Amino acid sequence: MVAALRAGFFDRSVHEVAPQLIGCVLIRNGVGGPIVEVEAYDQTDPASHSYRGRTARTEVMFGPAGHIYVYRSHGIHWCMNLVCDREGNGAAVLIRAIEPRHGLEEMRRRRPGRGDRELTAGPGRLTQALGITGEHNGSVIGEEITIMPRTGREQVVAGVRIGISTAIDEPWRYVRADSRYLSRPMRPKAP
Repeated sequence: MVAALRAGFFDRSVHEVAPQLIGCVLIRNGVGGPIVEVEAYDQTDPASHSYRGRTARTEVMFGPAGHIYVYRSHGIHWCMNLVCDREGNGAAVLIRAIEPRHGLEEMRRRRPGRGDRELTAGPGRLTQALGITGEHNGSVIGEEITIMPRTGREQVVAGVRIGISTAIDEPWRYVRADSRYLSRPMRPKAP
């Protein structure tokens, strides 16, 4: 049996970890699926919550690696990030979308009236479908929320991030090339 990813996997540059998460399987209490879209953020990045330094909200982002950083976006949606890099360097990977495969009935119950594509295509949809809230902020990966390693090769495509207003040209969004479960289609990096 394959072991779940542990803190050591995340204890390196967020820019190495992010593309390697594509195809890994995110599970919470039997509900989840393969990760198909992520974005990388670190403290040198003006779009990152850690850019202005440590705050009560961002403390988890500064480590140690292998923890979960959950925040409320626009006062509406929870967003889940996986903390990376050495302790003290505020870096995390935002999980933007998974392919819903495990626990579909539970996801449909949590997101009624949605088609399967809309269950987990977007960071707020994903957390709602998996029942992830602010209570998970600071928890350790591998306890209630696990990440299983990918079992095959994935065709990963990099492009510009979405939903931000600064550092918009950085190609730090990574997606599975053939996925129909992305939050939005890929757009190429501006020349």
